[in-house]
Amino acid sequence: MTATMKVGPKGQVVIPKAVREELKIQPGDDVVVDVVDGEARVRRCADQPPLLGLLADGGPPLTAELEREHREEIERDERRQAAINAGHMW
Repeated sequence: MTATMKVGPKGQVVIPKAVREELKIQPGDDVVVDVVDGEARVRRCADQPPLLGLLADGGPPLTAELEREHREEIERDERRQAAINAGHMW
């Protein structure tokens, strides 16, 4: 299917009804425009599952792990600095 459209003053184009129906594009849907070999190709975005709550039951909070690693890093740095201050090579 081929359709001709005009670009409006804001750079917008209206996708013709026949194309929207063929691609099952509804008002509010997201579309992707790919530029391939100098051509713009419009396609409907794949249905995406909602992201809200996606990681809710994914295990322990990552912040706890990051805080533990950060504490270990600080302790390691403090031991290294204490050894340097005591005149020992690290």
